[in-house]
Amino acid sequence: MLPDFTPELTSRLRDAFQTAGYDTDGVLAALGGQAHAAMTRGEPEAARRATRDAGALGTFVRLFLLGDVESEADVAAAFKSVELDSLLASEVLRADPGGFRAGLDVRPHDSWWVIADLDADQRGGPVPSDHVLGIGQASISLARATARRPVGSLLDLGTGCGVQVLHASRHAERITATDLSERALALAEGTFLLNGLDVELGRGEWFAPVAGRRFDQVVCNPPFVVGPPRVDYTYRDSGLGGDDASALVVRQMPSFLNEGGVGQLLASWLHRKGEDWADRVSSWLPRGGVDAWFVQRDVADPALYVGTWLRDAGVDPRSPEGREKAAVWLDWFARNDVEGVGFGFVTLRRTSGAHAEVVCEDLRHAYVDPLGPETSLWLDRVEWLRANGSAESLLATRFTVPESVLLEEVSSPDEEGWTAVVRRLHRQDGPGWQHELDEVAAALLAGCRGALTLEDLVTLLAFAHDLPVDGLVANALPVIRDLVRHGMVRPA
Repeated sequence: MLPDFTPELTSRLRDAFQTAGYDTDGVLAALGGQAHAAMTRGEPEAARRATRDAGALGTFVRLFLLGDVESEADVAAAFKSVELDSLLASEVLRADPGGFRAGLDVRPHDSWWVIADLDADQRGGPVPSDHVLGIGQASISLARATARRPVGSLLDLGTGCGVQVLHASRHAERITATDLSERALALAEGTFLLNGLDVELGRGEWFAPVAGRRFDQVVCNPPFVVGPPRVDYTYRDSGLGGDDASALVVRQMPSFLNEGGVGQLLASWLHRKGEDWADRVSSWLPRGGVDAWFVQRDVADPALYVGTWLRDAGVDPRSPEGREKAAVWLDWFARNDVEGVGFGFVTLRRTSGAHAEVVCEDLRHAYVDPLGPETSLWLDRVEWLRANGSAESLLATRFTVPESVLLEEVSSPDEEGWTAVVRRLHRQDGPGWQHELDEVAAALLAGCRGALTLEDLVTLLAFAHDLPVDGLVANALPVIRDLVRHGMVRPA
């Protein structure tokens, strides 16, 4: 039996949460910075003490964020007009000898509330196969990496508990959410009703629920875990072998985009012996008509990868079950020459342009800014290069270097003092792109102040360094194109 969330129930829940101040700001204010930080580290006692005199808000924090058992009197007082029987029927609560405890994970997220299943720590053991994942690092990462420009229609493929829809509600007029899991759709509907959102729901495998339709934007957090073809948990396993789930979404997503529409997803890919990961993921794309940006954020070795996902599901790698699952998984990796598993973001744009841009790059260093704004700007810069990226157009352009871009030099001592051994261009905002330059390229960028065209700068530089102009042009153009893509030089 699935949880049943009605508009009346969710409306009363919302009123109870709002009255108590059970939101991100209210929880932080009630706990204070130190207790809140301790709670996020999995150290609940400081938060438990801080909520003793917090009334209904304290009850909600202890129920849903700390996993405590609360008395019937305190629960009834906190939920006010919400009948306890309806909370039990919807699985929001479950009965306990001491009163009630949370049956679902209902927590504030940004300006919303999210309904999901209890995780392995909250349950005190492994999650069931139809587990609906709550707010996790993957969903937050995708939300931060998603372009947020206004669109008419948006599809959230594999919505889970509905996190991506919540963020999309700020910039999309019409939203469709699909999932294969009946339980996921039931909890997602509860999330949407609780937040007052009108979302079209569809159940089915992959893109089947929206066959024949197109959208301005598609977001997807697919079951991208790679390994043998099986489905232990629907939230992470696709039943497809290796990285075929990610490949399927990348291959099919463009056909569900309107012209100029953007699709974004989290994905995993295999690093196989003797194979370049960039060649692998590029081969997933349909032929032509798609700009693609593959950003690799991390690469895990097989043993680390298997252990991480076993623990994620609440399975102890040291237990008989964990050892058996790990052995099957690692054997599959060995048979398929897998040396690592890459993870990152994929951005696709459907285009009728004559030349589609496909870029695969590593972004494994730490950065602070969300990737979403950079994704939108990357697409703009690719479009500009499509129109102005010819040698003739670039040479006629006046460029500037943004103030956020610095030139860093590392020098070593020699007989005459110091000699620069590394010159690195470093963008301080966004994802912190870095490019190493030689002496001539550094001098060229020093002249990019918007006064002279690139052709004039190259000509002057060739004369100053006694270099052939044609050769310098041939070397400079690909550098300029790369720096434009990364926002490190701009048309004046």
